[in-house]
Amino acid sequence: MKKEELYRFVDHTALKAVTTWNEIQQLCQEARFFRMASVCIPSSYVKRAHEYFPELNICTVVGFPLGNASTEAKLAETRQALEDGANEIDMVINLGMVKNQEYPQVTEEIRLLKEATGDKILKVIIENCYLTEEEKIRMCEAVTEAGADFIKTSTGFGTGGATLEDVILMKQHVGPNVKIKAAGGIRSKEDMELYIGAGCSRIGTSSAIAMLQDGE
Repeated sequence: MKKEELYRFVDHTALKAVTTWNEIQQLCQEARFFRMASVCIPSSYVKRAHEYFPELNICTVVGFPLGNASTEAKLAETRQALEDGANEIDMVINLGMVKNQEYPQVTEEIRLLKEATGDKILKVIIENCYLTEEEKIRMCEAVTEAGADFIKTSTGFGTGGATLEDVILMKQHVGPNVKIKAAGGIRSKEDMELYIGAGCSRIGTSSAIAMLQDGE
């Protein structure tokens, strides 16, 4: 694929604890210039980014990166982010609930956040590095049942990132209306093409420009 096409798949990301406003501005300018799918930024910067770059598609994270906040806290984060100008929410599931095999509760939390996002996009991070294959399949089913728009492999802050094997597994077990986002550990243009070929509709990365600057 040409690099111009690959940029359309990218959620241009800056989520480090020490991310500055100057870095957010640069990220937004790059995303606008290269016509990326979105910028994925901390919720504390959403309002300012939306004011400075009203034309940009802004994504933010909820319950991030551990996922073990209460559902009420995640809902409050979501509503505030949408009010501030976010169009997409990347939430982290409660991994403790998954390990407790409380799958109905996990599904209900996702459903409530999708209800809150309405016609905006909800992506559900299941943090595959901590899950067994059975748990990954159950989360594919939960995300599908709850009506979310995307399932996402990783926060990028866990013990591992996206793998092609996981994307292939997820593609087999999510419903037809659920798209896949890969994030964490995607290091090259070739990686991007492999993940897109395996079924990903979005790639979350902070390194897209470095990966693609030498692309055709």
